[in-house]
Amino acid sequence: MTRIAVAMSGGVDSAVAAALLVQAGYEVVGLTMDLWPAWVGAPDASSRTCCGITAVEDARAAARVLGIRHYVL
Repeated sequence: MTRIAVAMSGGVDSAVAAALLVQAGYEVVGLTMDLWPAWVGAPDASSRTCCGITAVEDARAAARVLGIRHYVL
C-alpha cells in the first residue's frame, strides 16, 4: 500500500483531500505545522487563525474521524 502524507490545515479542503485518498485506498498520514508562537499565549475563542491552536485541533479531529495517524510539527 502506498503511503501519502497530507498537509492538514484544519480546513475543509485538506480534510476532503485526505478523505478522498483514504477512499482510494492509500495509507494516509496527516501532518500539521503548529505555527502559533508559544510566547503569545492561547488565543481567545473568537480567534480562528490559520495554523493556530484551533487549526491544529480541527486537523487532529478530522484525522481521528478518518482513522489516520496525525502528527503536529
